[in-house]
Amino acid sequence: MRFAAVALALLAATISSVRAAEVTYDDTARFLAGMQPSADSPLMALTRDPSWQHHAKFFDGAFAQLEQRQLSKIRSWADVNLAAPRPTMFYLFSGPDFLYANAFYSKASTYVLGALEPVGAVPDLSRLSRGSVDAAVYNVERSLGSILSFSFFITKQMKVDLHTNQVNGTLPILYVFLARSGKTIRNVEMVALDDKGGVHVGNDNPGPSATRGVRITFAGSDGEARTLYYFSTDLSNPGARAAGFLKFCETLGPGNSLIKSASYLLHSGNFTVARDWLLANSATIIQDDSGIPLANYNPRQWRFFPFGHYLGPINEFPGRYQERYAELFTRAQPIDFGVGYRWRVHESNLLLSVKVAGGDALPAAETSSFAEPQPKPLRPKRPRPPEPIPPPPGRFFWFR
Repeated sequence: MRFAAVALALLAATISSVRAAEVTYDDTARFLAGMQPSADSPLMALTRDPSWQHHAKFFDGAFAQLEQRQLSKIRSWADVNLAAPRPTMFYLFSGPDFLYANAFYSKASTYVLGALEPVGAVPDLSRLSRGSVDAAVYNVERSLGSILSFSFFITKQMKVDLHTNQVNGTLPILYVFLARSGKTIRNVEMVALDDKGGVHVGNDNPGPSATRGVRITFAGSDGEARTLYYFSTDLSNPGARAAGFLKFCETLGPGNSLIKSASYLLHSGNFTVARDWLLANSATIIQDDSGIPLANYNPRQWRFFPFGHYLGPINEFPGRYQERYAELFTRAQPIDFGVGYRWRVHESNLLLSVKVAGGDALPAAETSSFAEPQPKPLRPKRPRPPEPIPPPPGRFFWFR
């Protein structure tokens, strides 16, 4: 009996020790983001590796520049122009871009992102070989190259980057963006939606046409719990009709929507379901010109507040110039940040559309001049393609 008691005590102590040494979601996110994990984390030993220290130094510089150049200015713009944001924000065609979702809607309590890219996985990094960990952090750097420089992901590049290595998919990128946005991850669980929009967790059977995703619970500096959903979903008309993603989103709306660098898909006849859903379920929509065409908005239901400069699409998207957009932007207010494909400050356009019936999300500064007829500007010449911002020495990326 005494021996059995001692054995049980030793087993309990061992289990307790193992649990104490488990790598938390937040420590994993901080490590991938080049930030120090908690002092008792098993990942602390890996931070002494010169490769990780180089990674941390690179990310410190890159995110500091991004914060100064864009994110802090976007938050200031949102504070002035979004007086009463809804608790839920929707970001379709987002990829893993929590960074800009949080910058525009920092007060949201629920973030819903949806795109084609797979969710992926982040294993326990403490169980990987040193070579595998080095490859993981390098792949994260490479995956973030374009968004850190231009404000958007390059789709073709993502298809390669997000399928490479044991640390893959959108999840590690979401981890990095949450950590670098000052969030603390409390829980991560894989979820699935059935075709009716019902949420399934664990061993629940969501049916053959399930939409796979992840639910991340996190907190900001105020300690308030918030939720981030990311779903891998086809937003074309056949995919949107068959899946439960938009039905799930409808249970959380109406909300505020963000559309940025969306490849002008909503200009196509094959994405009318997603476009009509956004118009029906959004109280406000913030977009660049790659979002919903101005002709699809009902002017009796929406008020338009243009910011920046409209120069038309970049060369990769010919035939998407909008005369009505150009007319609207002749009286636009300036912005001091770049966003979207036109990532240079004096070339970016941003349209805030506010649904009139909502009434509770009107911008703080209103003007009636947007309804006045404006002369049509000359069609601008096509600009040169974006020039990449060179990365710090020692890191090598390629950009389109």
